[in-house]
Amino acid sequence: MATTQPHGSWPSPIDAALAASHDGRPEYAGAVGDELWWTAPRPAEAGRRALVRHTADGTTTELPAPWNVRSRVIEYGGQPWAGTERAQGGPLIVFVHFDDQRLYAYEPDGDRDPWPLTPVSSVGGGLRWADPRLHPARGAAGEVWCVLEEFTGDAPSDLRRVLAAVPLDGSAADDRSAVRELTGERHRFVTAPEVSPDGCRAAWIGWDHPRMPWDGTEVLVAGIADDGTFRDPRVVAGGPDESVPQIQWTADGRLLLASDRSGWWNLCRLDPDTGETENLCPRDEEFAGPLWKIGLAWFRPLENGLIATLHGTGTTTLGILDPETCDLVDIAGPWTEWAPNLTVRGSRVTGVAASPHSGYEIVELDTATGHTRIIGTPHEDAVDPAYYPQPVLRTFTGPGGREIHAQIYPPRNPGHTGPEGELPPYVVWAHGGPTGHAALVLDLEVAYFTSRGIGVAEVNYGGSAGYGREYRNRLREQWGIVDVEDCAAVAGALAAEGTADPDRLAVRGGSAGGWTSAASLTGTGVYACGTIIYPILDLAGWGTDETHDFESRYLESLVGPLAEVPERYRERSPVTRTDRLTTPFLLLQGEDDPICPPVQCERFLAAVEGRGIPHAYRTYAGEGHGFRRADTMIDALESELSLYAQVFGFDRPDVPALELKK
Repeated sequence: MATTQPHGSWPSPIDAALAASHDGRPEYAGAVGDELWWTAPRPAEAGRRALVRHTADGTTTELPAPWNVRSRVIEYGGQPWAGTERAQGGPLIVFVHFDDQRLYAYEPDGDRDPWPLTPVSSVGGGLRWADPRLHPARGAAGEVWCVLEEFTGDAPSDLRRVLAAVPLDGSAADDRSAVRELTGERHRFVTAPEVSPDGCRAAWIGWDHPRMPWDGTEVLVAGIADDGTFRDPRVVAGGPDESVPQIQWTADGRLLLASDRSGWWNLCRLDPDTGETENLCPRDEEFAGPLWKIGLAWFRPLENGLIATLHGTGTTTLGILDPETCDLVDIAGPWTEWAPNLTVRGSRVTGVAASPHSGYEIVELDTATGHTRIIGTPHEDAVDPAYYPQPVLRTFTGPGGREIHAQIYPPRNPGHTGPEGELPPYVVWAHGGPTGHAALVLDLEVAYFTSRGIGVAEVNYGGSAGYGREYRNRLREQWGIVDVEDCAAVAGALAAEGTADPDRLAVRGGSAGGWTSAASLTGTGVYACGTIIYPILDLAGWGTDETHDFESRYLESLVGPLAEVPERYRERSPVTRTDRLTTPFLLLQGEDDPICPPVQCERFLAAVEGRGIPHAYRTYAGEGHGFRRADTMIDALESELSLYAQVFGFDRPDVPALELKK
């Protein structure tokens, strides 16, 4: 029989340490012959990313500390490693080491430590590399083709990006001139070159400020000369209002691409010589997503001509598409979210997937038999699944009758229930991006709250990915309005229907979600408190060299050009609206964040000072944008819970009391 106890005070086996230990997911899975490699989070090891090797006989090993396999290109990074089989000596792997951003070579079956292939630069952020592709037959000793990001000064925007070839013999380790540039600076941003099956052509994607890659990109094709240089590049697809986030050659020399020219990212096939394009499976579904990292893969062609592809609306699944008939057959299984990280080995397709009842696993589909199996990071229940939240997919009505998609996680604990007549507190979670998406997956951070009697509402507000271009475009010049209104509409609806206590509503989010949280606290009277995590708080400052190059012009589409609408930047910024702030808040910030730097928080706190608003500011050394260290995540979660306990009026003696200053 369940014990009756106030919501929020329920005991739970899901503590902050457990939630932190399960934070992150495997990424960048790829095949090297019959082996599978991927990167995996290590929160207990200062948040490093380990490079994991899974051999054909099922043996799993990893590249040990201090190696940290993660790229900083466009700060969000991208594919950080590549590998190739060799007739002798085992596989050869190249990877980016996070600490110095150099490209290294590694022989896992050899007896030497990884050795550098690229030099260090003392200029600005130095030299950075992403999405390497091994070409052992190129040059005297083979080459790695990849994206090069090179700083030319100290400012975040003092840089250039080109496609480059790095010699595998190590001759460029101390010599920048030994790096061969494959392209000029035609575009501000580029993806790595895809080489045609005959080796004669290369294709890549480029785009420029002020567009983001989900606004408009161009697909370029160039010939590859005998000396390995790219000749006569020309645009074959895309444009200012067409987003193409991935391309891939087919065996017959055509290009597969995901294009949103129809209003949805659909899978198309292009003849690069004639320009003839066909939509292979016209649907009001997304077959791709926003290109936040370099080298994401939503689809891969198979040897038999079929195409493995992710698709869906909101949630995603893996399907096998026959491009000649438009037949699309989905695999069976519980997974509701697939990371854009497909790889193909013969008839086998491997991806990274999760469900509301399981964390991210490495899943393999054998297309010859239709069978699936888990081959890496299998989910294991850390506690009784009865403590996991049970999400309810909801569509709410917002201002003007617009639809708002959300996932509602009611409180759930097998041993406890709230007093009769007491409605639970709810926290509205605003995801980052804002061109992002709250995935329908098991998240122990959500469970940390729901198992204690606090409900969570994840809102995929207007502007979110996964619902077509029109839904994404709702946020154009409306950031700080549509996102705030949609979150408030969901909170208000939950209160009005008797699901949530209208006096115990909170809002929280990180990055762009931190902006929405702060804008909500300074622009609505809906919430009793809020948690603001590595946020944007001052639009004018953030848009003028206080952030990194990739997003430095993002506000032109989200808010409008600063030179044309400066008053809009001022009026919407939480830092200029602190006179409207009346509720307690918690501010969490990494000290080494290059995307949303601490100065944003410091400016906000200075504006709040003396106003008598209870608040706390927690900073974390060694943390950038997105917390990765276990001790940081533990402190952040326990601080957040303590805030809610103090504001909502329940006891939590099991976590340190957060000191709220005025």
